[in-house]
Amino acid sequence: MTKILPAILLVLTLAASAAGQDGTQPAPSFASWLKNAYTTNRQNISRSAAKVPEEFYGLRPGPQMEVRTFGQIVGHLANFNYLWCSQAKGEKNPNEGRDLEKLPSKAELTKALGDAFAYCDGVYGSLTDASAQQVVEITQEDGRKARLNRVSLLVLNYGHNNEHYGNIVTYMRIESIVPASSEPRQP
Repeated sequence: MTKILPAILLVLTLAASAAGQDGTQPAPSFASWLKNAYTTNRQNISRSAAKVPEEFYGLRPGPQMEVRTFGQIVGHLANFNYLWCSQAKGEKNPNEGRDLEKLPSKAELTKALGDAFAYCDGVYGSLTDASAQQVVEITQEDGRKARLNRVSLLVLNYGHNNEHYGNIVTYMRIESIVPASSEPRQP
């Protein structure tokens, strides 16, 4: 993952630069693009989590598979949004010591997810190209300290959310539920 992240950033930066060179309008900044991408992804995940009935929160894609249930994915996303956004903010994780994957009900899981996204909204909302490049110190899972640009954490968070949105879509399709991103657009 650490080798892929710089490549993703480079491709997105080059694409944003090329998009603005046709003379019609300036290319949006990378920070602006990331804010919009996060917001769209956040809405798709939240709407999909709300749409799935409680009875399917225990759904796994197969009887013997060692994979998360639908509800555990929702809790997992809440856990990691708190983790990476707190590190991007330079704050102590407000969820430290709690495993939101273990919450027992849809109501508790969707509330935890909404709270985690609300916590992240501030760091994405205030992101500028300058603040994106500020170096933050993080503690990795093995306890080692590392320093990286704030935007690296936020791209990691966005990518992680997007990867698990793919899981959410699959689980919903198994039960013939239309995911948020596939719903007809409202005028």
